[in-house]
Amino acid sequence: MITSKPMSQIRTRPSPFRTSELLRQQGVHPVLARLYAARGVSSSAELSTELKGLHAPTGLLHIDAAASFLADAIAAGKKMVIVADYDCDGATACAVGLRGLRMLGAQVDFIVPNRFDYGYGLTPEIVELTQRTMSPDIIVTVDNGIASIDGVAEASRRGIDVVITDHHLPAATLPEARVIVNPNQPLCGFASKHLAGVGVMFYVLLALRAELRQRGVFDAATQPKLDVLLDLVALGTVADVVKLDANNRILVAQGLKRMRSGKMHPGIAALFRVAGRHPQTATPFDLGFAVGPRLNAAGRMDDMKIGIECLTTDDEGRAWEIAQQLNALNIARREKEAEMQDTALEMLDDFQPEDSTTLCVFDESWHQGVIGIVASRLKDRFYRPTITFAPGGDGIVKGSGRSIAGFHLRDALDLVSKHVPGLIHKFGGHSMAAGLTIAHADLATFTAAFEVVGKHLLEPAQLQRIVETDGVLEDNYYSVDFIHLLEQQVWGQGFPAPTFSDEFRLISQRVLKERHLKLQLEKNGLRYDAIWFGHTDTLPARVNVAFRLDANEYNGVTRVQLLVEHIEGCGA
Repeated sequence: MITSKPMSQIRTRPSPFRTSELLRQQGVHPVLARLYAARGVSSSAELSTELKGLHAPTGLLHIDAAASFLADAIAAGKKMVIVADYDCDGATACAVGLRGLRMLGAQVDFIVPNRFDYGYGLTPEIVELTQRTMSPDIIVTVDNGIASIDGVAEASRRGIDVVITDHHLPAATLPEARVIVNPNQPLCGFASKHLAGVGVMFYVLLALRAELRQRGVFDAATQPKLDVLLDLVALGTVADVVKLDANNRILVAQGLKRMRSGKMHPGIAALFRVAGRHPQTATPFDLGFAVGPRLNAAGRMDDMKIGIECLTTDDEGRAWEIAQQLNALNIARREKEAEMQDTALEMLDDFQPEDSTTLCVFDESWHQGVIGIVASRLKDRFYRPTITFAPGGDGIVKGSGRSIAGFHLRDALDLVSKHVPGLIHKFGGHSMAAGLTIAHADLATFTAAFEVVGKHLLEPAQLQRIVETDGVLEDNYYSVDFIHLLEQQVWGQGFPAPTFSDEFRLISQRVLKERHLKLQLEKNGLRYDAIWFGHTDTLPARVNVAFRLDANEYNGVTRVQLLVEHIEGCGA
């Protein structure tokens, strides 16, 4: 049994002083220098977000072959169909593929599987449907395909070539596609392994344009400007929560630059508007928590076709009409999520996290499209790798999992499948998120097998949530100007937005809407408003607070507010 410990602990991430000082000497703001040094940046050159800093497409294995094959297909007038995934990354990758390939002269359409009817990826059923309704010569997958061995075989049997563009981790056996472009496939030496599906498709377009230029179809002056697609690339990259390494930060920064200057596609502009956000001040937070969820709602609650139409229409009126539909779906998603989360917490009323390394929950009433969000919420609450299951029909259940640091979820599912052969019908995903299908009758067996793997892979220390912060912030940086400076940077997965921590005297506390704590804190004679969402704890007189800075506007006045991440008492 794992010994019981506090589930969260505030810890300051190390920031090498010499590196921080070097960055400061190179002209970086002193606080930003400390923040960047703590995130592994060693030179101001690494902070450049210019397009010329992108890794060259030639580093991607087989991308030249993909470009040559697609260029031949365009020249021959062959029909292509993009098979997309039904999440935000898949939708943006599809939109980038459609717009980009058409700009380069291709005849191309798309199909996106309804997750409730066809499941995930290029299945034999999707191949049959695609041929019957669209008669393609070539199928191009975006954000899927690396696990579609049977689907690729079916396409080949029907005389359809398949080009796979994907970023998911491959299994031991790869599909026998015409070409596979995936930075995570064996022998691929591409320097950035963290491209999202939309990033991979963008790179394929860059290589295809270079191939067409070499063939004399375009020259440098007449070639299509693919940078017009970067708003879509940025949205998909942030929404898929891939690591924002230096290469991805360039893609996101360039996309945000276009949004802030008003050079975005009508669909993205409409999604900003319906979410009540301002593209002139667009941040990764807006993409991940306002725009992305509304687009994702189509795939979760209905059909991602309308989401892709939103991103591909050039009609502002139609884009606004669809954005309103997506907003309504997102409201329905939030309501369903709250209902499912309440059910889960009732089921887990007696759950003791210290007795388990993993968490699996199932309910007959749950919605397949929302279980991933509920898994994320439960993972945050109990800090255990969590899989939630919903009915999938025909005696099966579908699971969506979210993990914690140091526990590779896809690899863990692979271990379960090896320990109990035949238990998992299919699975796939990343280190932090994965999906699977099992028989309803095997739920208890899977839960036990997953827990065995959890006990094998996880040490007790890994089951304590560490709230990493950037330590103390000097008093004069509790300012709206400094908040705006932070908002201009590109933060995200693997390059976390700044969280600070310090000791404060608690001046007052009150509960808002029976769910949140409104606080007033004092340090060095200065007082700050703070809010801790989802908590109603009674706090001691002195507290150690981990927080993010927020510019809170009320009645036309903007003031600094602290968004609390975690609080620990400091004793008497």
